[in-house]
Amino acid sequence: MKNFIRNYPLFSLCGLNCGLCPMYLDNYCPGCGGGAGNQSCRIARCSLQHGGFEYCYLCDEYPCEKYVDIDMFDSFITHRNQLMDLEKVKKIGIDAYQIELTEKIEILRYLLANYNDGRKKNFFCIAVNLLELHDVKSVMEQIAIETKSDNLTLKEKATLAAKLFQSMAVKQNIVLKLNKKTSKK
Repeated sequence: MKNFIRNYPLFSLCGLNCGLCPMYLDNYCPGCGGGAGNQSCRIARCSLQHGGFEYCYLCDEYPCEKYVDIDMFDSFITHRNQLMDLEKVKKIGIDAYQIELTEKIEILRYLLANYNDGRKKNFFCIAVNLLELHDVKSVMEQIAIETKSDNLTLKEKATLAAKLFQSMAVKQNIVLKLNKKTSKK
């Protein structure tokens, strides 16, 4: 979208963690307000019309009607934590949130480089996005312990990592699947 540029494109103005999205990781999207790419977003247009707020929660009208059921369905990235993540930013500040998100992005990149058998990218993106950072770190510690021996194949390591993330998600009552709208027939 013309003139829609943001200082930190890895956390969208509406609360998506763009840096944890498979579309961003595959260079199909520059992140929110990161330049060229698919940016025909009604919330971006709204931001431009209201003075270019960096994050929606800074607007006097937040949360507006655009946020009704915004986290009900997912796209390429999970939307389930959008509102919670914006509230977290309001509570801890954007700088602290960006530090957490950067750490999650680094962990995700490590997982993809070392534990992705070609079938786990979306799963790891969802897991790192939905789980709290301390839970992600806990799983990473378990992965390191359980894969210490070098005799595991990549597929075995990927399966083990996925199992450990799934186990943590169950403990936290989190479903690690995208919540897609069902198509009308």
